[in-house]
Amino acid sequence: MILAEAIPLLNITWYVLVIVLLAGYVVLDGFDLGVGSLHLFARGDENRRIMLNSIGPVWDGNEVWLVTAGGALFAAFPEMYATAFSGFYLAFMLLLYALIFRAVAIEFRSKRSSSRWRGTWDVVFAISSFIGALLIGVALGNFAWGIPLTRTHEYAGGFWDLLRPYPVLVGITGVALFTMHGALYVVLKTEGQLQERARGWAQNATIAFVIAYVMTTMATLLYVERMTAVFKERPYLFLIPMLNLLAIANIPRALYYKKDWEGFLSSASAIVLLMALFAVGMFPYLIYSPVDPAENSLTLVNAASSQLTLWIMFLIALLGMPFVIAYTFGVHWVFRGKVRLEHTSY
Repeated sequence: MILAEAIPLLNITWYVLVIVLLAGYVVLDGFDLGVGSLHLFARGDENRRIMLNSIGPVWDGNEVWLVTAGGALFAAFPEMYATAFSGFYLAFMLLLYALIFRAVAIEFRSKRSSSRWRGTWDVVFAISSFIGALLIGVALGNFAWGIPLTRTHEYAGGFWDLLRPYPVLVGITGVALFTMHGALYVVLKTEGQLQERARGWAQNATIAFVIAYVMTTMATLLYVERMTAVFKERPYLFLIPMLNLLAIANIPRALYYKKDWEGFLSSASAIVLLMALFAVGMFPYLIYSPVDPAENSLTLVNAASSQLTLWIMFLIALLGMPFVIAYTFGVHWVFRGKVRLEHTSY
């Protein structure tokens, strides 16, 4: 393994920045995907419109974080970007189509009053959201498990090789996590009968997530020891999983006492801490190759741009990131509060 001392500071900085951007996307678009996955459970056209309008003003802005993360990955670690996007082309296209159909469903659903028209787009919205959540989890599961690469850093496998049991388990855990996160967001944004139904969704999704999370943790400890080795070597890092467990444990408490903001923030914190666990476990690898890992893996060193490029892009990031953060906080602040249907609503 490459020692942290041997990795230039700029490489580590960009690794942290990419993880932060991905965590921001998972937190923000995570509740969008969760709301979509729950959409068909809402009864009646009015409740479904409320569900749509809870994310309507923010969903497209939330995806900016994914675009920014992709741009940062391309600039800082082009070798990893090229390997991932060429080797997993079909998987990424499926994710892209899921995100596209979700967007189309949101925009098209209310263009006509026909129940068949709206029902069709409701199904499209729910299925595309579910598939998007599943694929994100499967992708993270594959990176954690390891992806076979050749000496020229090309993917040595096919599409179906990405659907191993462990990545699929991580994908199911991701769906449960996003569903819980989305249900907590609906609780936050609605009132009355729909809010109470969403509270029940959140409770059930929390149970499902905890079960899946325990199973994934056990599988990781048994079969992906590489991801847990650093926590044995550096005991102080155990603080991350401890805080993660506390955040998850606080969600049922917040639901019971109807502390809606606290429950949602606990869910967001759990997601951020899970991404931190992933980042610490992967370090210093970007893509770990179980086949001759010393030669074939992509790391923060052999996949990075030149130091000059990293430095210039870092200066650009210092200028650009405040705008992304300010926009995100601004749009959520403007559209804060409970959803009210108006003539301009979806």
